[in-house]
Amino acid sequence: MVDTDTPRPKTLRVALLGAGNVGAQVARILLDDAESLAARTGARLELVGIAVRTIDAPREVELPRELFTTDASALVRDADVVIELMGGLEPARTLILEAIEHGASVITGNKALLAVDGPSLYEKADAAGVQLSYEAAVAGAIPILRPIRDSLAGDKITRVMGIVNGTTNFILDAMDTTGAEFPDALAEATRLGYAEADPTADIEGHDAAAKGAILASLSFHTRFALEDVHCQGITAVTADDIAAAKDAGFVIKLLAIAEKLETTGATGVGTTGVSVRVHPTLIPREHPLAAVHGAFNAVFIEAESAGELMFYGRGAGGTPTASAILGDVVSAARRMVLGGPGRTETTTGVLPVLGIEAVTTQYYIGLDAADQPGVLAKISALFAENGVSIETMRQTVHRESDDGGNGSAELRIVTHRASEAALAATVEAIKGLDIINSVTSVLRVEGV
Repeated sequence: MVDTDTPRPKTLRVALLGAGNVGAQVARILLDDAESLAARTGARLELVGIAVRTIDAPREVELPRELFTTDASALVRDADVVIELMGGLEPARTLILEAIEHGASVITGNKALLAVDGPSLYEKADAAGVQLSYEAAVAGAIPILRPIRDSLAGDKITRVMGIVNGTTNFILDAMDTTGAEFPDALAEATRLGYAEADPTADIEGHDAAAKGAILASLSFHTRFALEDVHCQGITAVTADDIAAAKDAGFVIKLLAIAEKLETTGATGVGTTGVSVRVHPTLIPREHPLAAVHGAFNAVFIEAESAGELMFYGRGAGGTPTASAILGDVVSAARRMVLGGPGRTETTTGVLPVLGIEAVTTQYYIGLDAADQPGVLAKISALFAENGVSIETMRQTVHRESDDGGNGSAELRIVTHRASEAALAATVEAIKGLDIINSVTSVLRVEGV
């Protein structure tokens, strides 16, 4: 029941930290749509200031100069709602803590900070009774965090698989559709503005790993940090890998995967835990995630009662991400108007983090092997010795020897499901065979 005796705020003071691509669009919407936002929240949202490093820096959106300030600390101390879009760890962390200390609700899209220091920020917000919201931290405009936290709160999520980095999806999709090599696809992504001047965080998987930690924390009601995520980027994926995957009916995507697993230790006692990992992955072309093209994002959820769900949309860009930010702003504002505790996350238990070795999956292995009798038999025997069975084996390329002797064959093997530990041991054993010239690729397979 709403307490009608408590006076309701007529105006909420909003401070914005950062006026980059997303921040400028957020400011524009707050100014241009003030009346409609007030109708939705029950109070006027007054943008009282925008903290920036340089007031006169060129910006794509023209905003009133009098709103800009370089004193971010003073700005957050005098606000009811603080929107943090600066990125990075500092001074974002200090300013968010300062805002919470002064009773302001905080909206952020800072996935790097949340992945590293999220648990302490959630605790501070809980203790202060304010709201800490971060829908824009994962998958841009796609409403994914609130559905996990609220709509699926009565269900049990068992697995989440997401394409949560638009840059890498654009690169891999370009390689798949045009046959381009990785450097050429990266150059095109940079030219079109999908990749930063320094694309390391994207192509090495760090950005997706930060988002994976956030998804896992909400999905399994346990706090996961960036160091809990096994991370592998896409720089080693070649055009040959893409072509061979296509020939076998697969597409390669960089996936963030969080799943609940049951493991049995040496004593026979079972353990329930969660594995969180990011790596290039082969998925069947009929899987819904295979149809996610360009710089789009998608998150595929498996739950006990709801079954399979997929959320799809633009994963980046100023206006789409601003949509997610404003959704959180309206939610926080309505709570402040109507009353009630702040909402951050739901942590009901602590599930142990399971390393990549606890995962059961399939492997796709590329081999450059000697073209001579008995090669396939030796390889098959070694797989059997390590407890891994082969689902398919293809000889995709055959090269003659320059000196007239035996040439070499390119073998592509897809295994049945086995433990990550057994699969890794098999790959190491293969490298020791004298008939193997090289192991050209090792990729995991999901969604079969």
